Amino acid sequence: MRPTELRGVLRYVKDYKDRIIVLSLDGAVVSHSNFSNLLMDIAVMRSLNIKVAIVHGAASEMERIARGSDCKLSDLSGSGITDAKTLEIAQQASHKISQTILEGLASVDLNGAITNALEAHPLGIIKGVNHKFSGKVQSVDTGFLLSLIDNEIIPIIPCIIGNGNQELFRVNSDNICWNVASKLKAIKIVFLTDNPGFYLEGNLVRQISTADLESIVKKTSQEKTVSVSMRSKLQSCYLACTAGVSRAHLVNGTSDGDLLKEIFSTEGVGSLVFTNEFDDIRPAELNDVSEMLAMTQSAINNEEILSRSRNELINNLKDYYVLLSRDQIAGCVALHADHDSNVGELAFLFVHPNFENKGIGSRLVRFIEDLAKKSGLDLIIALSTQTYSFFVRKSGFSEGSIELLPDERKSTYLANGRKSKILFKRISS
Repeated sequence: MRPTELRGVLRYVKDYKDRIIVLSLDGAVVSHSNFSNLLMDIAVMRSLNIKVAIVHGAASEMERIARGSDCKLSDLSGSGITDAKTLEIAQQASHKISQTILEGLASVDLNGAITNALEAHPLGIIKGVNHKFSGKVQSVDTGFLLSLIDNEIIPIIPCIIGNGNQELFRVNSDNICWNVASKLKAIKIVFLTDNPGFYLEGNLVRQISTADLESIVKKTSQEKTVSVSMRSKLQSCYLACTAGVSRAHLVNGTSDGDLLKEIFSTEGVGSLVFTNEFDDIRPAELNDVSEMLAMTQSAINNEEILSRSRNELINNLKDYYVLLSRDQIAGCVALHADHDSNVGELAFLFVHPNFENKGIGSRLVRFIEDLAKKSGLDLIIALSTQTYSFFVRKSGFSEGSIELLPDERKSTYLANGRKSKILFKRISS
């Protein structure tokens, strides 16, 4: 790994440390020659204190067993009709894959445990058709799974689930995955398949919102332009995101390094499903300072933003906030409050060029207005040399005079010689 790549990985560690990522492994991924590399990638994640749970499917192994026994399977996915013979083969396949994953984790010095933390109920009779031994997730023992994870044991969750009454069901692994991820409050869910991601009209979809995905899944289902397996994953991505998981990914698990590239890079290599294009605004952290300085350098050079040294940013870091998109800083802003005069200065407002014309600037201004109101301030000021029309036209600011500035700020305003326009907005109670 090149130093630049390593630095890129480290930038994400603070966001993922001690958070849970649920990995869904297709059986074809587990049986592929790249599986040993994938295990090493999981070991890297664990070394960075990222918590992991694994769900797996069994379709490819079921097909292999069925070919050897000359048996006709009633269903592969667990979403159709599972007859008794198909359930028997699914049990064999699931057991083998679970054991392979368990042994693989041990080979990279990771502890794992095949769990019975879920209960299933039968899918039942749908539109007059009895689905026999196909099931659906009824409950997840969140406490049990978290106790394993907290003790550095990776739960392995198979696609054969009991109902607590000595009955077993074949359950679709995609359905299991989103249920587990939502109950564990996972930060991400990653479906590792033998495809690069989700294709639409021949093009790889790099990222898509849940709002757009919902209509696409309905359309492709009617037109049958997307495989049943991929539709299942897309539906589970949608359900995971709408149940509180912020990101769902479709990644090629048979390609060396794709898991890490997807998780630890802005661009990614697979398909991303997200609930909102932008994450919540959060306080800036020490690890953000270098990125904030780098992204604003051109604006500083053009005298759009007042220059600040690294030490100035660090010493006043509590005043600064960032807005993220796919873990990259898309915008930043600061509120410098003078409580003696009850005036706050909106400063360091900047939107990364990659995210312009998406309403980020206005959203950051609204955030500062809300923050000022909560802080008991009466007035917000903004000093601008080139973007004052934005403040006036889009954010409701008015042009004012130097008398609006707190005394200390008047001194620095006169000293820097920038002759910025002084804009203000009163905070309504």
